[in-house]
Amino acid sequence: MRITLERSNLLKSLNHVHRVVERRNTIPILSNVLLKAEGAALDMKATDLDLEITESTAAMVEQAGATTVPAHLLYEIVRKLPDGSEVLLAVNPDGGTMTVASGRSKFSLQCLPQSDFPDLTAGSFSHSFKMKASDFKMLIDRTQFAISTEETRYYLNGIFLHTIEASGALKLRAVATDGHRLARADVDAPPGSEGMPGIIIPRKTVGELQKLIDNPDLIIGIEISDSKIRLSIGSVVLTSKLIDGTFPDYQRVIPQANDKEMRVDCQTFARAVDRVSTISSERGRAVKLALADGQLMLTVNNPDSGSATEEVAVGYESDAMEIGFNAKYLLDITAQLSGEDAIFLLADAGSPTLIRDTAGADALYVLMPMRV
Repeated sequence: MRITLERSNLLKSLNHVHRVVERRNTIPILSNVLLKAEGAALDMKATDLDLEITESTAAMVEQAGATTVPAHLLYEIVRKLPDGSEVLLAVNPDGGTMTVASGRSKFSLQCLPQSDFPDLTAGSFSHSFKMKASDFKMLIDRTQFAISTEETRYYLNGIFLHTIEASGALKLRAVATDGHRLARADVDAPPGSEGMPGIIIPRKTVGELQKLIDNPDLIIGIEISDSKIRLSIGSVVLTSKLIDGTFPDYQRVIPQANDKEMRVDCQTFARAVDRVSTISSERGRAVKLALADGQLMLTVNNPDSGSATEEVAVGYESDAMEIGFNAKYLLDITAQLSGEDAIFLLADAGSPTLIRDTAGADALYVLMPMRV
């Protein structure tokens, strides 16, 4: 293999693929990126056996071929080369090393044979459809913060994606919960998604997708089977295993009869919560919301350092009540709201609260209270 390509193109592609590679690997080949040159392109592939990313970039191919080299090492070398330079990648005749040359810089990297590189893409997909990148990004952005990090409840370690009939139309819905809060977002179901299996996309895959979908105007291709999902985003193809588990019946925890409504300016409320929570020794400390007619009093008490209160004007006409929430969870949810106001639908101090966005009904949030 012998090819020449622009440093900027090589760096952009390596940036996409090298992130999948774990820093520590017991299997040496998994530390490597597969490079395959043919036609007028260089194809790169990296995997951790659960997630695989491939990308193609234009290159001048003098001699076709394939090899694998350490992913993070190659990325760091290319990152440190000067802007605008050209890079030569050439596998030496013995096949055991690859030369990376640019200007006066020259590196020799150890290779492992491409035949050892695992392939995750085997198998067929039962459903395939296309959708706007902006819609798919909205689904994951609005819900990913609620993904559980508790490994014992592995079936909550991702976003549950499924189709559902809502308001007389078929919707593609994303749901995430960690047992303390729940986030749900809907978009109109794209043609071809009807009857797709409900799937749980793992947390690491969601994180990669957020970085890869950098152009909201793209149309992305999605293919789904019972065990895998494949997304085609421009020149990048991401294939991931799905979480093999059953997502709980989230509908049961969404309150239907919360009759006390509080309407508050989203930015004002978020800033007030952020200010009073400064007194907490940790971000998870409860903030107390005391509601009376048209008025909200936020209070945080910390026996070690003192207390803080702040008053916020709200739209509230029900009975006076007090309820406590985790300050960080309140800030996570208000950060997702795009409307000017947030609507809190409350029942009592011990029941879950429903939070809606005035900008539209496509997302809702449920938050469990804390004792204060």
